[in-house]
Amino acid sequence: MQQENAVHGIHHVTALAGDPQRNLDFYVDGLGLRLVKRSVNQDDPATYHLFYADAEGTPGTDLTFFPQRGMAPGRPGVGQVGEVPLAIPAGALEWWRDRLVARGVWHAEETTRFGERTLAFRDPDGLPLALVEIDEERRFAPWAGSPVPAERQIRGVHAVRIRVADAGPTVRLLEETMGFDSVGEDAGWRRWVAGDGSGAYVDLAEDPDTPPGRWGSGAVHHVAWRVRQDEEQDALREAIVRAGLRPTQPIDRFWFRSVYFREPGGTLFELATDGPGFDRDERPEALGESLVLPPWLEEHRERIEAALPALEVPASG
Repeated sequence: MQQENAVHGIHHVTALAGDPQRNLDFYVDGLGLRLVKRSVNQDDPATYHLFYADAEGTPGTDLTFFPQRGMAPGRPGVGQVGEVPLAIPAGALEWWRDRLVARGVWHAEETTRFGERTLAFRDPDGLPLALVEIDEERRFAPWAGSPVPAERQIRGVHAVRIRVADAGPTVRLLEETMGFDSVGEDAGWRRWVAGDGSGAYVDLAEDPDTPPGRWGSGAVHHVAWRVRQDEEQDALREAIVRAGLRPTQPIDRFWFRSVYFREPGGTLFELATDGPGFDRDERPEALGESLVLPPWLEEHRERIEAALPALEVPASG
């Protein structure tokens, strides 16, 4: 039973990448996701912030990137999200394996995790991803412009997998403050859920012998957890303060409101509201077609555009 003021699953995952065009080609033409927002890192406007999701940018389907040419590679380790599993419909795994093979994408042998057929692979920057077959229905809007047929399209982020040196403090945060319920253990990984299933899982492994990870190309920057509105976010932020952590004040990201904090194991967490949403400043049919900036950066548009490399959305998208 989920407690009051708990999170409601994953809102988005943000990772770091190298060349922006290569990133765009892989996620749109390769994985068939829609570029729903082409903007900039609001804390570093000389860097793109690219948002990939389903047709509508539904919370929980977003995989976003800060891509920058020449970025040094990250180092995997504890205190960070080490893999991002993505949900696909049951029966689609062989089709996806063939697609990865045809494109020369590195992938591992198929495995079963928590009873789910899983295929791990890496994006061009080495970011660990996985495809996971799910039987359940989840909120998802198919994209008609995708090179992937609607019946095989990625349904969204399925889970995040995190390694920590000491699991105890992180577990207490998940269960006592954020409303996660323990749902099982598999091959040294423990799973919690905050919501209805796919899109609401966090898998945790204790690994005291591995050094901390380092941000860089191919590494996850943070995972954002869904809260429905400002009032839920404020209540949960207060609970996080009472737990002895130091969350930021709410930050207006224009398409949602964010609070950031590091969980005890070192991973950067965000609490992100479901709205106002990506169609606040673009027509739904035109999402991602042009560079959009939050109002407070519009006066710097000319300088920002001059610093960004040109991008071309793949024809198949």
